[in-house]
Amino acid sequence: MNQISPAALLEKINLNQSFQLIDVREQAEHESYNIGGELIPLGEIMDRKHVIQTDKPVILYCKMGIRSQIAIQRLQEKYGFTNLFNLQGGIERWKKEIHQ
Repeated sequence: MNQISPAALLEKINLNQSFQLIDVREQAEHESYNIGGELIPLGEIMDRKHVIQTDKPVILYCKMGIRSQIAIQRLQEKYGFTNLFNLQGGIERWKKEIHQ
């Protein structure tokens, strides 16, 4: 599975690189703290696969990186996505390393 560190994601943001950012947490989690990702909760990810872009990197994140890994595994197995990246350590690692 492709992984991306918080520092590498921050670099992509700062360089205005083209990618899609998806938050697979629940609505309340997203509202309390997010880094600008489009909210598609894990339970809805398979039904909303049509909004996931295939022509650029797509970075998925959650609180710790587990739910986003599950989402990526499901999407890769069922639909053959090859452009998905998991934010290592999720929002918790982002907060610790980037937004203290």
